[in-house]
Amino acid sequence: MGYAAGVGKTYQMLEEAQALKARGCDVVIGYFEPHGRKDTIARTEGLEIIPRMKLEYRGTEFEEMNTQAVLARHPQYCAVDEFPHTNVPGCERLKRWEDVQLLLDAGINVLTTMNIQHLESLNDQVWHIAGIRVRETIPDWVVQQADEVVMVDLTPRALLHRLERGVVYGREKAERALQNFFRESTLVALRELALRETAHEVVHRTVDGGPEAEGMEAATRLPRPKILVLVTPDPETAMVIRRARRVGDFLGGECFAVAVDAAGDLSGLSEADRDAVERHLNFARNLHIETRIVEGREVAAALVDFARRNRINQIFLARPPERRRLVPAFSRDLVQQIVNTAKDMQIVIVAPREPVGQG
Repeated sequence: MGYAAGVGKTYQMLEEAQALKARGCDVVIGYFEPHGRKDTIARTEGLEIIPRMKLEYRGTEFEEMNTQAVLARHPQYCAVDEFPHTNVPGCERLKRWEDVQLLLDAGINVLTTMNIQHLESLNDQVWHIAGIRVRETIPDWVVQQADEVVMVDLTPRALLHRLERGVVYGREKAERALQNFFRESTLVALRELALRETAHEVVHRTVDGGPEAEGMEAATRLPRPKILVLVTPDPETAMVIRRARRVGDFLGGECFAVAVDAAGDLSGLSEADRDAVERHLNFARNLHIETRIVEGREVAAALVDFARRNRINQIFLARPPERRRLVPAFSRDLVQQIVNTAKDMQIVIVAPREPVGQG
């Protein structure tokens, strides 16, 4: 894991693959993206490369990892570059991380690469830092399954030198990158985000099963919270779900995403609002958050009643919109009603992050 292209993730992955081969392990490369980087390409020497699958889409030929060929070959280890990649239409699975899951389910160990900005729970923070909405994301639970997470670090200044020398991209692409994502202030903030995530992983893995787990447990573990997210048609609901998932992961807590409807089946909503709520519930499920649709005419009362019955101690709500159309399900009055009703719980009002310098 790194914080930007060019820090050395693929090189490190191939170094590990070469070390495994030297120890007598059966290792193949399932997918490798060279980007014209000579030093990285050199690290593939002597490693078996599974030929890619070729597909045509809209008159252009694309190459993707041939997952079935890797399964048929069934090595001990498979190196797969660019974990968050979206497969071209026509592939059996939408995302490369889903292909990797298939390899893991078959008993094949996988080495793979990704940047911190592709972690789903950090999507809003990355938008705030870089002003770019990352579309290719990986659910946190997928990364948490890894036996080991290696942070490949490089100072932003050293990375910019690499970029300027043409080591990362060709000259034209490098110049565009320097004007956009590769601003030094952005790289510094992303690196800090990656280092904080690494520190959290160290503590989490030590407490939950490392050699010092028993001794550290009492000192580091707080009572595990139960977090509830109110699901509404508001687009900001996705942001609240991400924030709750991230807090839950940091504190080892359990999360629920709850929609309230008078009929208990969303039939009381308009088609557009029903589609939006279902989309948010599906998003929560993808992040391994338990979802419920609670029957009730009074949203605040039904929500707080569910929270008490399930011993929930934190409720996450989107900040009410100010200038756009107010949807009754998340109006200011509703937020105040929930705050007044749930005096024994912590209410977290989540405000949207704006890109730095914009708002």
